[in-house]
Amino acid sequence: MEQVRLGTTGTKVSRICLGMMSYGDPSKRAWILDEGDAEPIVRRAVEAGVTFFDTADVYAEGTSEELTGRLLPKFFAQRDDYVLATKVCLPMGPGPNDRGLSRKHILASIDDSLRRLGVDYVDLYQIHRWDYETPIEETMEALHDVVKSGKARYIGASSMFAWQFAKAQHVADTHGWTKFATMQNHYNLIYREEEREMVPLCLDQGVGLIPWSPLARGMLAGNRERGGERKTVRSQNDAYGDSLYTEDDFDVVDVVREVAGERGVPAAQVALAWLLGRPGVTAPIFGATKLTHLEDAIAAERLELDEKEVARLEAPYRPHPILGHS
Repeated sequence: MEQVRLGTTGTKVSRICLGMMSYGDPSKRAWILDEGDAEPIVRRAVEAGVTFFDTADVYAEGTSEELTGRLLPKFFAQRDDYVLATKVCLPMGPGPNDRGLSRKHILASIDDSLRRLGVDYVDLYQIHRWDYETPIEETMEALHDVVKSGKARYIGASSMFAWQFAKAQHVADTHGWTKFATMQNHYNLIYREEEREMVPLCLDQGVGLIPWSPLARGMLAGNRERGGERKTVRSQNDAYGDSLYTEDDFDVVDVVREVAGERGVPAAQVALAWLLGRPGVTAPIFGATKLTHLEDAIAAERLELDEKEVARLEAPYRPHPILGHS
């Protein structure tokens, strides 16, 4: 698998990032895999050249980080052989300081994440969402201190408005603090609102895009049908996904299936290949609960769509309200 620079940093990552949200304690969500079921998927990813792995403190209430920390050393000889990302912000407990992007929570959370992961540092420490209650100056200074302490190599952000991201980068630049190297945004063939402001901003500033939900919570891969049919355990238990996409979005799904049929490949490969070809996209974050899901991602990295196919895939898009910022 091709290895590319993480944004404009000097660090190289695989073109596909394996999302670890699907692994942890199955009692937390019906579709989460335990360590025994996750291990063969992670092993195959490493065999295929995946070196980039993304998790978060909140995934499966911390058990995703714990499982990630146990699995990766099984397949890599040393810590520097892979790139590890996690996140902070969403609630990790009932207390008022168990969430958000205050200095208190950030400094406590990085230590908790490192303990669960069993490592001395993460390569990429990301803010999971924007914190409207904490001054961005406090957040950026705390993140800078995390980097300077050696507990993270880079920092990144996830879904927010472009003005918020620009403000955070300006604050960091003004004070000589560490700036965000990546943006993990909601971006796929069904949801392309990021192309209006966030993508151009990141292209201009050299920020790498590592999109989440590249297959629209599996919708582009066929886990849902018109009329409400749900074909997988996750789609049957995904109220958040249901809030993001509607029946009208199946117009895009239909064209993806047409192009995939002509190519003789699964729809997931076509949808992911489209995203891999978008300007500024470093590595989509791809979740897999079956080996076939992973094989589609591996194949998509080698699938090149022509201009006519891209135009067909993009033609049925319809504008959406802002989705995924909360």
